[in-house]
Amino acid sequence: MNRLLPLLLLFLSCGACKKSSETKSAPTSSPIEERRIQQTYSAEPKIPACTLITTDEVGAIQGATITDAKNSAGVSGGMLMSRCYYSSKEPNMSVSLAVIEHNPQDASAPDAKSYWAESFRWFTGDASDEEKSGEKKEKYGGAEWEEKEKRVPPKKVDGIGEEAYWSGNRFGGALYVLAKDAIVRISVGGPDNEQIKIDKSKALALKALERLP
Repeated sequence: MNRLLPLLLLFLSCGACKKSSETKSAPTSSPIEERRIQQTYSAEPKIPACTLITTDEVGAIQGATITDAKNSAGVSGGMLMSRCYYSSKEPNMSVSLAVIEHNPQDASAPDAKSYWAESFRWFTGDASDEEKSGEKKEKYGGAEWEEKEKRVPPKKVDGIGEEAYWSGNRFGGALYVLAKDAIVRISVGGPDNEQIKIDKSKALALKALERLP
């Protein structure tokens, strides 16, 4: 389901600024193929991701020793993203949390709910036949891409936020939650099966939603 949320390439681009040891412990990337985000010093998200879940909470839910939490921010397609990377002592057990929100400095940028609706509309019956067949062109923030690969529908996750989906494949996955005026994304590393990762991600997301302004 490539480019379901193209904004989220920040998770890949931010990894380059981490130590190699941290990179090795990063959560397995989701199947979402995300375009590269431009880092800007002027981007100041309203919601710093690292303030939403403590390292102790992450460690307890993930079953790992969290050694550090690093916040980063960026902007792409007019939307702001704050990302928190929780490093773990154990290999491949780190956690990534991100909050995506509207950029008030960009009048052309969609709000979170509009961006969410656009991202998931193929799975809610709103896409055209051409788009459902796997061919699509789309524009956001002046960028255009064409998608030709067959989409794998995400799993709807109940009991959290206004709406939530798990997007994953054999390599890993991520939970996306729409709540208030933001989109929260959680990705956990480790050898657990998909259902356990969904459960862990949901538990972490519930913690984050409690602290959303």
